[in-house]
Amino acid sequence: MYLEIKDCSLFEQVEKLTTALVQTLSINGTSGEVEIADKVEAILRTFPYFQKHPDRVWTQFLPDDQLGRKNVFARVKGRGNAKKTVIFHSHIDTVGIEDYGQQESIANHPEELLHFFKQWDGNKEVREHALSGDWMFGRGAVDMKSGVAVHLVNVLYFSEHRDEWDGEIIFMANPVEENQHTGVIASVDELLRLRQEEQLEYVVAINNDYISPLYPGDPRKYIYTGAGGKLLPCFYVYGRETHVGQTLFGLDPTLVTSELNRLINNNMELTEQVEGEMMTPPSALYQRDTKAFYNVQTAVTSHLYFNLMVLEASPKEVMSKLKKVAAAAAENIRNYYEAQYRTFARVNAFPEEGPDWELEVYTYEEYCRMLGEQGVDVRAVTARVAAEHQGMELRELCFEIVDTLRKLDRSGKPSIVIFFAPPYCPHNYLKGDSARDEEVLHVISDVIARWEGKTGESFAVKRFFPYLTDSSYLSLHDTDEEVASLIDNFPEWDKIYPVPVKKIRDLNVPAINVGVFGLDAHRWTERVYKPYSFETVPRMIRDMAGSWLKPQTAGSIHT
Repeated sequence: MYLEIKDCSLFEQVEKLTTALVQTLSINGTSGEVEIADKVEAILRTFPYFQKHPDRVWTQFLPDDQLGRKNVFARVKGRGNAKKTVIFHSHIDTVGIEDYGQQESIANHPEELLHFFKQWDGNKEVREHALSGDWMFGRGAVDMKSGVAVHLVNVLYFSEHRDEWDGEIIFMANPVEENQHTGVIASVDELLRLRQEEQLEYVVAINNDYISPLYPGDPRKYIYTGAGGKLLPCFYVYGRETHVGQTLFGLDPTLVTSELNRLINNNMELTEQVEGEMMTPPSALYQRDTKAFYNVQTAVTSHLYFNLMVLEASPKEVMSKLKKVAAAAAENIRNYYEAQYRTFARVNAFPEEGPDWELEVYTYEEYCRMLGEQGVDVRAVTARVAAEHQGMELRELCFEIVDTLRKLDRSGKPSIVIFFAPPYCPHNYLKGDSARDEEVLHVISDVIARWEGKTGESFAVKRFFPYLTDSSYLSLHDTDEEVASLIDNFPEWDKIYPVPVKKIRDLNVPAINVGVFGLDAHRWTERVYKPYSFETVPRMIRDMAGSWLKPQTAGSIHT
């Protein structure tokens, strides 16, 4: 690959590499994630520096990964012996291509998609973008094969200009970002190993995950100095089953999850309000009952879970808020049933006294404590269920654990049990309360000012990257007490999703995002804006890294 790009302009280098990476499908959960890792490693090994130092490119297999997925690392040393180190990292997996419909066969062929969209009349803006020649289409074009390409081109640049900087650059490409983040989680051990063995001083990690306008007509490009976190709160609802001919004598769990969904889904009152930061409301990702086939019995249980972004709130605070919402849902459902039964009794000339529609509301921690008081060995039960269902989809496994516990509950009362399931993404940001943070923020401010003057772009710095990102796992702000609250409400944390919180806190690398720019990520019209992403972004990252790795006796990196 080096021979194909060595005499090209920066823009052409990024464009060629992005095209090559998009052409290799790397859908999350498929062997394509292995293929793209192999491709990234192969590209790195064509660079002259790594031809001379082949040991400075290596891979790390993810523990117990059935697909054999792996992280790809590369390491470039500057001219001297300085230990300051900048990390370039990106993710290499993508979402699926089913959304492309009839164009699915060309979802990873940018040129063919460009030709299609030039003639497509389904969306005026998309067609105009295609006709302009400034946009590249394709699955992963913006999220985030172009970001990987930017880092690869900059690794090549720094490897060919080693006399201009001092310190080290570590390149890292991670799979499994689009759901479980197990790629970057595994990399924590590798980064800690390198730091200890080589006495490295990690200054900052630069991610270049995609950015988009935050609202229609938004003229700004955003630099993020941290990552928002994510929790996945789950609601297990046990109702009271009945024949459909006696429906008001039961307690339908699907009605309860529907009410929970109504109260939580896209509810802005449940979002944090942090001045200057964008915050998205919780969003339902899953809702269904557990009936396996048709019959005329109402459902016994129903499941619901949400994507819930956090900026500064702790898991304990989130759980407390959600328990109050669940209590309100339980009251609403009771009132609804009572009202319907009064009408039912009146029109049928039945006695007005009906059954009890009370719902108990528990956090997982509270439910386990209650079962323990009944004599249930909760830890033995949950461990057994986890062992018996290895390979089960992780969220389903969590529900299976709660369902097994519920069957041991001698009270038999209808109930709502709230718990957390994977993934858990920590939140972090540059606080500016240390010399290192101050240095990082100063360079960002300096580089932004310089590039606003050069390009006419308008930049804005925000603390929290508003989408999910691997950067969450390079630093952690939750306290031990806050993390304990999470673990206590997370079924079989140690086996299902053992995020190494202590190691992440020890690693503590400031994580910023200088992202490629595009539109419609995770949609079939996904596209990356080439002038900014292929030219400005790599030069800004180059400028920043050069400032942090500036030799004591030399000027800054040429841009």
